[in-house]
Amino acid sequence: MASEIQPAEAHDDIIYPSAIPFLLVHLACFGAIWSGVTWEALVLCVSLYWLRIFAIGAGYHRLFSHRAYSTSRAFQFVLAVLCQSTAQKSVLWWAAKHRHHHLHSDTEHDVHSPRQHGFLYSHLGWIFSAKHDTFDEDKVADLMRYPELRWLDKYPLAPAFGLAAICALIAGWSGLFVGFFWSTVLVYHGTFCINSLAHVHGKKRYVTGDDSRNNWLLAIFTMGEGWHNNHHAFQSSVRQGFRWYEWDPTYYILKALSWVGLVWDLRMPPKKVVRNEHGLGVGVINRAAEQLAGHFNSARIASAISSTLQGPELVAFRERLARAQDRTTDALAHVQIPQMPTRDELTAKAKAIFARTQSLEEIVDRAYQLLLSSVHSYLAEPAKSRT
Repeated sequence: MASEIQPAEAHDDIIYPSAIPFLLVHLACFGAIWSGVTWEALVLCVSLYWLRIFAIGAGYHRLFSHRAYSTSRAFQFVLAVLCQSTAQKSVLWWAAKHRHHHLHSDTEHDVHSPRQHGFLYSHLGWIFSAKHDTFDEDKVADLMRYPELRWLDKYPLAPAFGLAAICALIAGWSGLFVGFFWSTVLVYHGTFCINSLAHVHGKKRYVTGDDSRNNWLLAIFTMGEGWHNNHHAFQSSVRQGFRWYEWDPTYYILKALSWVGLVWDLRMPPKKVVRNEHGLGVGVINRAAEQLAGHFNSARIASAISSTLQGPELVAFRERLARAQDRTTDALAHVQIPQMPTRDELTAKAKAIFARTQSLEEIVDRAYQLLLSSVHSYLAEPAKSRT
């Protein structure tokens, strides 16, 4: 299957016809004006909201996307049906897109990054994009071996239609419009807020190389999914509220289910991670370094260098750079240029923009290398243009 990695671009590929059912679900909520709002339907709405928000966190996210715990094939299927009753496509599609998101979080290849694509597109627009209509089966090879999950992928809306019919049977038209459609829309936006708001508003406890944040208000309405920075710090943890005071009822329910044998092998974050005493991976260090280097204007630094080294000195310096393509740091390190930020300045900036981390030195070192490389590229351009 062709790679789905594509750079950020103008959002002119939205499949507007595919957005029509999504809009109709929202419009159906106004059917309550005709049907009336009964207490029975309201109870259905509230109950189905919390049941399906749990299914999204425990199913789509922590089980199918991250394999944060184990369960039986039967209970896995039950969770998959509950997940797809939310009308958020199949568990295979959802998990594939989410795994892709973690590989490229808040880079140009992220499917729903507010930094790269804007708030509205990351909240819901990306779902209707042509390039996101399919998914990379290789990313969910562990799930593709289950024929029942492939069947659900073939009929992704079957659970949602079934639940809608049950609501209508229980509470009539009010049960359909209020019980099903109201709760479905609320679940939609509760889920989507993690993709959008949780990468914009909140606090960063950990350096994760992206914009993920902890948001206590979102954690309340999503049963613990709002501890998003925690989650990005250790993705495979079944518990996302790392501290005792961080509300995570999805984890509490899964813990209770483990006592009766429905789930097991619950993966917990290492104590070093919880205490923020762990070293960061190479990928996180690189992404954090890119963020740090981005706070300094390479073009302006290169221009200052060109102004400092005039005539033959500049020509000789450019030739040095041309001969030292793989040794940019060495080539520039021996030239004293006031406009080039010192390592101490980089460190001070890193401390100002990042949370505390054991890997600060590595981030600063990598950022300095990236900055030098970028400056080298600007300085080498005139030399290249003459060849």
